[in-house]
Amino acid sequence: MEASHFLQSRRSFAATLAHSRHAHEHNKLRHCSIAAVLTRPAENITIATGKSSTIIIPADAVTGAEEKSRVYNDNWFDRMAIDHLSQNVQAATGLKNNKSGFDSLVEAATAASRKFNPAKQRELVIQALDSAFPKPIFSLLRAILPQSKFAREYFAIFTTIFFAWLVGPCEVRESELDGRKEKNVVYIKKCRFLEETNCVGMCINMCKMPSQSFIKSSLGTPVNMVPNFDDMSCEMIFGQDPPELSNDPALKQPCFKLCNDSVYICFTLFILIAASYKS
Repeated sequence: MEASHFLQSRRSFAATLAHSRHAHEHNKLRHCSIAAVLTRPAENITIATGKSSTIIIPADAVTGAEEKSRVYNDNWFDRMAIDHLSQNVQAATGLKNNKSGFDSLVEAATAASRKFNPAKQRELVIQALDSAFPKPIFSLLRAILPQSKFAREYFAIFTTIFFAWLVGPCEVRESELDGRKEKNVVYIKKCRFLEETNCVGMCINMCKMPSQSFIKSSLGTPVNMVPNFDDMSCEMIFGQDPPELSNDPALKQPCFKLCNDSVYICFTLFILIAASYKS
């Protein structure tokens, strides 16, 4: 009997305590309400001020570590090529770093993107590419492989074999050019450079634009690089002239919401506001 009475008193006390705690939290939320909302990369990051604050965080900012599951096992050729290109970018920009591997290349590109305007970035990358790749070989290829279906298909295959270290896994696909089918497209499933930099501007100014110019001048074959910023894929279409700079759809893309700087700022603000809420 006493035990039953004791259990009833204990349940009543717990219910009263829970109700009191709920009332306290409800009263606290009336003064400061914070909602963390996961959004798609295409949506804006907004922070409203006032009595009620809403933080909108890109979903990938929270789950990026989980989604980034691809691991690159670079072989000796990959490491040599990455280091060679990184050193040439650093030499062209005059911005050295002490990192190694692909991190070194990303750091070199990031430093250049922060210091130079877009036009200068493109100029410096072309300069780095000119230094990185031997001109005699490209001159020979241009002489023996003038513009033709065979040349375009050869360049597509060559890219998938020798440049996967830079762009990630890729494959040759077919397209229609001048009314006939050709295997002249390199489809990059998820660009390694874009994935590591998470920046539209760096993709355009330090990869797409300078690569198009370099390939056209070195091999005599136009190429149009068409990045897809939704899934980080890209198409390199050999034999297709890229659109004019002012009309290129890639340049009309807003700042990538997965940008490393944006994620850092967003998380910093979230932590600060959450800390103030808890206090």
